[in-house]
Amino acid sequence: MNFLKGYFGEFGGRYIPEVLIPAVDDFAKVWEEAKKDEQFWKEFLHLAQTYIGRPSPLYFAENISKELGGAKIYVKREDLNHTGAHKINNCLGQALLVKRMGKKRIITETGAGQNGVAVATVCAKMGFDCTVYMGEDDIARQRPNVFWMERLGAKVVSVTSGTKTLKDAVNEALRDWATNVENTHYMIGSALGPAPFPEMVREFQRIIGRETKEQILKAEGKLPNKIIACVGGGSNSIGIFYDFLQDAVELIGVEAGGKGIEGDEHASRFFGKNGRTGIVQGYKSIFLQNKDGQISSTHSVSAGLDYAGIGPEHAFLHASGRVKYTYATDDEAIDALKKVMEKEGMIPALESSHAWAQAMKCAPKMSPDQIIVVNQSGRGDKDIFLIADVLGDEAWFDFLAKKSKK
Repeated sequence: MNFLKGYFGEFGGRYIPEVLIPAVDDFAKVWEEAKKDEQFWKEFLHLAQTYIGRPSPLYFAENISKELGGAKIYVKREDLNHTGAHKINNCLGQALLVKRMGKKRIITETGAGQNGVAVATVCAKMGFDCTVYMGEDDIARQRPNVFWMERLGAKVVSVTSGTKTLKDAVNEALRDWATNVENTHYMIGSALGPAPFPEMVREFQRIIGRETKEQILKAEGKLPNKIIACVGGGSNSIGIFYDFLQDAVELIGVEAGGKGIEGDEHASRFFGKNGRTGIVQGYKSIFLQNKDGQISSTHSVSAGLDYAGIGPEHAFLHASGRVKYTYATDDEAIDALKKVMEKEGMIPALESSHAWAQAMKCAPKMSPDQIIVVNQSGRGDKDIFLIADVLGDEAWFDFLAKKSKK
């Protein structure tokens, strides 16, 4: 893997308009200097502890483990971070870089809203102007996070073009960046985009895997047999996977199977019939495309996995066979969510529920001395409208109807 060119095998690179080259070059230079600077990492780790609340716990899900039989299931609790997900790890790191650069404005994209909330949070803390681009459909289904972004001082821009979801939010953010490049930094929220973003986001998210390795060795005296994480763009998964790549641990990334991969209402790049190599939004990877090479529409009950592309390092790890990728459907994710709520008293995000669905398939086939770690990348507070709708909660609908009449 050649960092100077930003490639992971054949994937990655930097495919950007000429107007963005100076900004990305400047940012790459700052990143190269910072990642070798002990003081930079000291400040990052101090804020990770005192502001984010790290280390996040590794929790033994005893009830579900007993019910399923087979392997012990441990849960990396990224949902307990400040802002409710893993996204804050990367946002904090990038904000420290922006402070070094002296820029005053940050823009970002968001799907499920967790990245948007995390960016708005660090901007409020560090005094940056903040604009968040979000698809109109995602705004409707993730309204609680929109509320918090706006309360934190961010301007949330509704994107009404295309599919009105994450892909189109990225496009609008890139247009903004090209127009306002001198004073603006685009804080990409996942391990994708033009180099050096995939590597940099991974390095900020590696704190998940480092902590997990230390915690599981302390709890069990050995490494887990499997680590399972959901994969949209891929930041939570590459974060927990990376420090285990050289170990004899099976790493499993779970894509959004939506309503089934036989049709077009899913977001599975590796199992969908339209997953092909392409260059989109500044990087080369696997994207869902139609026969004309246009980006296909996607679907997932989870807004954070509803994206046509995947981070280039994941594309490389899939091609090399080091990481196994699979998918969970909407129904499987909802069923897993219900079980986790009822048996463990946790409310995982719909994104994380995809990882849980796979863990529930794997555990009964394993022996009691084997271990699974599930990366619970976020909590499900943000999904209350979606979950209540899917579960047909009449009392909730009644409550909303009464509120609307006031």
